[in-house]
Amino acid sequence: MSRLLQIEWLKLKSYKPFWVLCGLYALCVILVCSSGMFFMEFLKSKGADFDGIDPTILPLYDFPDVWHNITYIAAIFKVLLGFIVIITISNEARFRTIRQNVIDGLDKREFLISKLILLILVALAATVLIFFIGLITGSVYSHVQGAKYVFSSMDFLFANFLGVFAYMTFALLIALILPRAGLVIVGLFMYTIVFEPIAAVFLRHFPHINDQIRFIAEYLPVTSQSNLIHVPFPRYYFSEIQDYVSLKEVIIVLGWVVFNISMSYLVLKKKDW
Repeated sequence: MSRLLQIEWLKLKSYKPFWVLCGLYALCVILVCSSGMFFMEFLKSKGADFDGIDPTILPLYDFPDVWHNITYIAAIFKVLLGFIVIITISNEARFRTIRQNVIDGLDKREFLISKLILLILVALAATVLIFFIGLITGSVYSHVQGAKYVFSSMDFLFANFLGVFAYMTFALLIALILPRAGLVIVGLFMYTIVFEPIAAVFLRHFPHINDQIRFIAEYLPVTSQSNLIHVPFPRYYFSEIQDYVSLKEVIIVLGWVVFNISMSYLVLKKKDW
């Protein structure tokens, strides 16, 4: 494993797009996830209220709710991590480093393992970043303190890790099939933001869809990842929410991870890099 990590490090340590996208992801997550209270204060300064309730008293960063809130928001930016996967694979294809690795004795299974190790490390780093954001903002703004509250609902951090890793394996599969960075980045972005959400809404709500196939919406790759962490904010106007990570939804995403990795290996085996 250390040999595979060294190979990946040598490829990436001087590759500026990788570090730029990592920095952009970190910057976006830090700014957006930690600025909720500033946004509430801005709304208050503009005279906004929620049925007469001061927006600044909303406990966005109270433990343990902070873990649900910030992991839901951070999931929006996982598309940037998908772009990281795409540019690294396209870079491999462009400079034929995959073929060179094979010539040097690294088989395609090891190549895939090296990429999966990279994805795990990136997903882990993203989750650790969110943990520290939640810990710091919660320590500053939470009305309750103590380990009992701080370390409750940590399953949302696991869900964040799993969702990010699953999304990156999805991007890995697409990038291996079509190793053209520009085209794949646009396609992945449009699929994530537009095409699959529209398909999911169509399956759920179009009146002429058979009820027996509506369930397919919950099994779509990006939708199933989003379902790991449900929208938390309706709780603040006393609506019922799913405030836990469902085992069924975890299993669906794990199924996609297995599928993405298996198909990636088949593509690697059949392609002449």
